[in-house]
Amino acid sequence: MTAPQPVALYIHWPFCKAKCPYCDFNSHVRDGVDDARWRAALLTELRHMVALLGPRHVTSVFFGGGTPSLMAPETVAALLAEADKLWGLDENCEITLEANPTSVEAQKFTDFKAAGINRVSIGVQSLRDADLKALGRMHSVAEAKDAVALAAKTFDRFTFDLIYARPDQTPALWEAELREALTMAGDHMSVYQLTIEPNTQFHTLYHSQRLILPDEDSAADFYQVTQELLGAAGMPAYEVSNHARPGQESRHNLTYWHYGEYAGIGPGAHGRIDIDGVRHATRTHRAPEEWLNRVERDGHGYHPFDAIDARAQFEERLMMGLRLNKGVALAGLDMTMLNTQKIAALQKEGLLENSSTMLVPTDAGRLVLTSLNGAILL
Repeated sequence: MTAPQPVALYIHWPFCKAKCPYCDFNSHVRDGVDDARWRAALLTELRHMVALLGPRHVTSVFFGGGTPSLMAPETVAALLAEADKLWGLDENCEITLEANPTSVEAQKFTDFKAAGINRVSIGVQSLRDADLKALGRMHSVAEAKDAVALAAKTFDRFTFDLIYARPDQTPALWEAELREALTMAGDHMSVYQLTIEPNTQFHTLYHSQRLILPDEDSAADFYQVTQELLGAAGMPAYEVSNHARPGQESRHNLTYWHYGEYAGIGPGAHGRIDIDGVRHATRTHRAPEEWLNRVERDGHGYHPFDAIDARAQFEERLMMGLRLNKGVALAGLDMTMLNTQKIAALQKEGLLENSSTMLVPTDAGRLVLTSLNGAILL
């Protein structure tokens, strides 16, 4: 008998206490949420996906959002129990919950652990109170530190996010902040450059010149400071924005970057799944209330699935794989789709490492990853 294929499971909780001005995720503010109704709907959509995919084993579960730490722990427990019953969770299944470090939510960590969470990802974003306010965050630095300390006591694995290249920030200020962050860190950190995304408040402010960010040269300096400090601390980058001690990488996110299968449930969730040997892109309706109505009416909130042709799969695999510091093995790629002359030229320019077996961006190449990816395709 063929063993069930692995799949990662992503569960989206779309609600936040406030909408951050830089955020383009599918997040919404509501005065109240009917936990029992949402729990039932998420379970219904999970069962629909299980029926589509058949026997699988779950290698990781990720509760993202939104702010999943606003979920009732009973909802988390019910979803994990159902996924285990219908598919089976691996013995060492990584089960991550994103959390905001407000005092009220941090107090729920013990309940989330009892529900089955074994890893938390905390949205710290900054260790400067003025910058937290500018970023629209509702917590203080003191609350962030308390939440991280509590996570370290409660869970064997935890991580937190920071954002750099913020307004009025300099590389020297960032270095001091990052050194402070390292005194709180466990075995993993996610460090992102602030980017301006469409349909956000920051997008409007930036394009009306009411929000000024560090220039590109400074952004490169921020990146270099990050690589040097975290590397020296034993947490080198394993992906463009993610750093970990060896063996502590996010197994769920590695599924994305290795172009593995992942099933997404909840409003606005995306997925990549194989049905009858064909890779499909999945997405659910974004608007929370409409998604909820569709699930209660139809048993799911999915839009029609899109089959991904060989060319598109190749491009997605390459785009995701080049984000990894280990890069992509040439042996697994269709060389007829690659511009080998351009690859050689980029190696000479110092944007790709000089390797005959791998495509590996250098630090300089990672700063221009989007254009690098497009340049090597035929």
